[in-house]
Amino acid sequence: MMNQKMQLWNTLDRASLEKQLQEIGHKYITISFYQYAHITGPQSFRDQLYLQWTNLDIVGRTYVAKEGINAQIAVPTAHLGLFREELYQISFLNGIRLNFAVDDAEAAFPFLKLKIKVRSKILADGLNDETFDVTNKGIHLNAAAFNALTNDPNTLLIDFRNHYEWEVGHFKGAILPDVDTFRESLPFIEETILKGNEDKNIVMYCTGGVRCEKASAWFKHRGFENVHQLEGGIIKYANDCKELGIENKFIGKNFVFDERRGERITPDVIAVCHQCGEPADNHTNCVNDACHLLFIQCDNCKAAMENCCSQACLETIHLPLEVQKELRKGQNKSNLIFKKGRSAALPFQGHKEKPQALIEQALKNQKA
Repeated sequence: MMNQKMQLWNTLDRASLEKQLQEIGHKYITISFYQYAHITGPQSFRDQLYLQWTNLDIVGRTYVAKEGINAQIAVPTAHLGLFREELYQISFLNGIRLNFAVDDAEAAFPFLKLKIKVRSKILADGLNDETFDVTNKGIHLNAAAFNALTNDPNTLLIDFRNHYEWEVGHFKGAILPDVDTFRESLPFIEETILKGNEDKNIVMYCTGGVRCEKASAWFKHRGFENVHQLEGGIIKYANDCKELGIENKFIGKNFVFDERRGERITPDVIAVCHQCGEPADNHTNCVNDACHLLFIQCDNCKAAMENCCSQACLETIHLPLEVQKELRKGQNKSNLIFKKGRSAALPFQGHKEKPQALIEQALKNQKA
């Protein structure tokens, strides 16, 4: 029986967490997976996972809900076999596909601690339809089938990620809906892209598959028939193209939601620094605790601005800590959460011409 007094969460600060990981000395591999399923007791399932994964020194971020699980974790390579063995003992996760990171070189530790949260949904969608079955998904496409179908002029290729993910890398010819969140994307895409194109092939992709899988099930529910998704998302696609020696139609960097913030798929840099406009595709979180805006910053601006997004934030971080805390009282940062690189604080947030020229050059390089 589970010890009720056992603490099933981590309360250490960042510095202590980094020191702890360095002392443990594991080499980690970044893994992501998801599964839409019907979980009757998400809290007890979450606690069981936390105990198992803590014993294996696993770190990362995982969401559990009645509709399934969505995990982005880092597993010690020495414990990979045991992790897989224990995971596959869970009935609805038996044989689940694991996406292994394309590039683990961007950060010493992709995650610093283990966080497993119970949510109402593993992916907020704004839907309230009791008849919707999220497990009735669209057709999965492997890398070769994806390449073939996206070459068909009767195909609509839709990117289900956010604008700041698209900005540093995407598939050529893909459509990016002009929205800030996934919940906004479903009605927007149906109304502005799919309506009137019912006879076309609908192909969707995202980072690892969790977003476009729910979207494919929703559009099937709404009556669209030719609904497809890239199996395993960009991560699996990039690995499969490399392994099979086939064309990789993705250009740039794949944004990821961990300390790496990105993994290099091709050498092309197709975005610009949001502060000076020079080619760059590394994301920075503004170090001002009253801000933490996520934006693209080149090395020169990173040094000059000390990891800040604006002159105001730069001045703020040099104030005494007590003054900074006082200034933060009552502030609401919610308007910055989804805007990121579109923030008005960034001089080049609306710049379109230079990134487009970089994209066109990247496509020429691929053909050469």
